[in-house]
Amino acid sequence: MQRDLFDALKAHLPSKDFTILTGARQTGKSTLLHQLESYCKKAGKPSVFLNLENKNLLKTLNESPLNTLKLLPETTRRIVIFIDEIQYLDDPSNFLKLLHDEYSAAVKIVATGSSAFYLDEKFNDSLAGRKRIFRLLTCSFSEHLRLRGKEELLQEVLRIRAYPDAKTQQGELLQHEWLQYMLYGGYPAVVTEPDVNEKIAYLTDLRDSFVKRDVLEAGVQNETAFYTLFRLLANRPGQLVNINELAATVRISNETVINYLYILQKCFHIALIKPFFKNLRKELTKMSKVYLMDTGLRNCLLHNFQSPEVRVDKGELWENMYFRLLAEKYDTDDILFWRTAAGNEVDFILRSPAQPHAVEVKYDRETIRESKYKIFRTAYPEIPLDFVWLQPLDEDFFRKIPLV
Repeated sequence: MQRDLFDALKAHLPSKDFTILTGARQTGKSTLLHQLESYCKKAGKPSVFLNLENKNLLKTLNESPLNTLKLLPETTRRIVIFIDEIQYLDDPSNFLKLLHDEYSAAVKIVATGSSAFYLDEKFNDSLAGRKRIFRLLTCSFSEHLRLRGKEELLQEVLRIRAYPDAKTQQGELLQHEWLQYMLYGGYPAVVTEPDVNEKIAYLTDLRDSFVKRDVLEAGVQNETAFYTLFRLLANRPGQLVNINELAATVRISNETVINYLYILQKCFHIALIKPFFKNLRKELTKMSKVYLMDTGLRNCLLHNFQSPEVRVDKGELWENMYFRLLAEKYDTDDILFWRTAAGNEVDFILRSPAQPHAVEVKYDRETIRESKYKIFRTAYPEIPLDFVWLQPLDEDFFRKIPLV
């Protein structure tokens, strides 16, 4: 199955700028790179695939970026060079800069790399104006259905969304798939695994092995404090990030908390969203709210895979899940929240050039009290406010959730 991002990556192949594919470990970046290579071969586009986990190849490219040219087939056409795990190079930013500045007419580079590459300050400093970054998140709900061979259920969701009065006879199957997605998340290997215990085992390995590689590559000294902070954040999605409070709880400095938050963002494990104000200066100085980028990893960190209806944190789980759906359609900088000193708040303000849009997330539709949002509507009459809920998990639910 091709991920939804495939078409956008394919469309960028003719561009002079090189293509950088980002995302958390185990989201399928290497698989997507191989699929692009297969497309090039079928389309008759010259290409070569370089996996830098090959130590001999890595040594050759570290000796000189120009050695890359010696690995290319003879052709007068522009060659696409796919580079997997580019962070293994001694100086990947300089490598890309030299090839772009001197040989962009002859080669097109499409590269993946782990967080170590993106944590490097030289990545943004030296590659400005030369790159286009694409984010590969864990699977969306649409991708979840396709990856599990449930194309008929995806078509049923699309039918429901197309017709406001449509009813479905597949409600129980849709509910089952949705709860699977919300509880175990969207890592491809988790989605395709049919056994629940194996899903949990994979997420546990992801937490203990792959996240640990992020920790090591980022140079974290206090691994225990890092994981403690990560679990604290997992336990409070949608809450304000108070640096002083977190530092006191974990018993580390404010500067260390800020560094760990930066690493968790660059590794695509969390997102921090800013408050919405008419006054831009306030928007940039007030505390952010935190969400995890995959609910399966969140539940693994909390050791809790119970169904939502029996969970104490069912509201937080649903709010985090809704944020994850929004992250498919919006850049994180365009997902905001509104909150007053008196505690009035709206969960999400979605910024767009055409029309900002506000969304309040509730677990149960019966708990919605529109009168509570009079202050927001008075302050921002130009911003429409909508409500979304998890229960009842019926046709209207599937009409309201954002799908790519």
